[in-house]
Order: sequence, then C-alpha cells, then structure tokens
Amino acid sequence: MTHAHGGLQPADYETADYRSVLRRLTTLDEEAAGLRAEAEHWHEGRLTAADEAVRGAEEAVAEAKHAVSHAQRRLEEVDARAAGLWSEYVHKVGPVAERYGRTVPPAAIPRQRDRDAGDYLDEVATKVKYTAPARPINSGVKLMFAVFGFLGGVAGAIGNHVLRTNGGGATDGTWKDALPVVALLVLLACPVLSVVAAKRVADRRGAGLDAATVATVLITGLVTAGVLVALLRTT
Repeated sequence: MTHAHGGLQPADYETADYRSVLRRLTTLDEEAAGLRAEAEHWHEGRLTAADEAVRGAEEAVAEAKHAVSHAQRRLEEVDARAAGLWSEYVHKVGPVAERYGRTVPPAAIPRQRDRDAGDYLDEVATKVKYTAPARPINSGVKLMFAVFGFLGGVAGAIGNHVLRTNGGGATDGTWKDALPVVALLVLLACPVLSVVAAKRVADRRGAGLDAATVATVLITGLVTAGVLVALLRTT
C-alpha cells in the first residue's frame, strides 16, 4: 500500500534520521580531534616558551654572578691601589699625614661619582708624585740662615767655655779629665747642628738649601765660635 508524502515509508524516515546522526557524530569527532590537536599544539608551545624562559633566567643568573665576581675583583683592586697611594703619600709627607690620618675615614673612592674609579686614582697618583719646585732663597732668608750659624757658634763657644772651666787642667783620673775633649766636640757640633736646624726651616718653607747656603751657615757658626772662644780665653 502506497501513501502520500512523496512515496516515503516510515522506515525511510528512521534511516534518514540515523544517517543524520552518524554524519553529526562524525562531524563532532572531527571537531574534537581538531580541538585536541589545537590544545596539544598550544600546550607544546607553552612548554617551549617556559623552557626558553627558564634558560633565559639561568643565563641571566650566570651573567649576574659573573658581573658580581668581576665587580668584587675590581673593588679589591681599587681598594688596594687607594691604600697604596695613601701609604706613598704618608711616606712622602711624613708623620704629620700619619697622625691626621687616624682622625679621618680610610682612603676610598666617592660613591656618587661622574667618572670611573681609575680616573680618581690616576688624579691622586699625579698629585702624590708631584713635587713643588723649591722656592729661591732671597737675601732675607740667607740672612736668617746666617743668624742660625751665628747662634750655633755662640752656643758652641759657651758650651766649650763652661766645660773647659769645669774640667780645668787637672789629671786626677776622674771624668773631668775628658771635659776638654768634650768641650772641643761641643764647639764643633753646635755649628753643624745649626745647619741641621736651618735645613728643617728651609724644608718647611719649601726653599732649597743649596751648598752655598750650607757653607754660609757652617762657616758663620765656626767663625763665631772661634772668635768667642778667643775672646773668652783672653779675659
């Protein structure tokens, strides 16, 4: 028996719905497979990015450790050179720098600076090695040094006279027997000590004490001492 509706039987409808469901299931399976592939690709991409980030972080840590080690070595080199320059300065200036050095912070490079630490050290080294030229000795300074010689001669003559007076001419085997010899040594030593005193004053004034000035001081002292000794013996 044939019915309307295009000549389709009920079994035809059931077959058509089954085929649609199969096609739909096949489509969903393909979509799920695509989504799974996309998820796996995304996951692999995230893993790759994470691995690259870890490698980059490890490289950054290694570079930072190397930079810290290099900076530490550089700091030790700078501190050692600064200490060496300070020691050289103290040796050059003398006890004055060493005494004042106890009241100031240790030698160091400024923390806030606009140039490399080596530039500071080079500048300090240049200043430490610099020696100011000796100022010429004028007539007034020469007269002052001659006064040193005169005072040395006076001191030598007085010391010689006192020792000779106490020693006398006795030879009794006591310590007084050596006083005439000591008196002669004092007579000669005082003019020499006046040269030493003149040298210290010249160093403080930054003036050079040449051979002519030394001879002036020494000769003035010896002549003064000789003249005073002669005068004291005649009195």
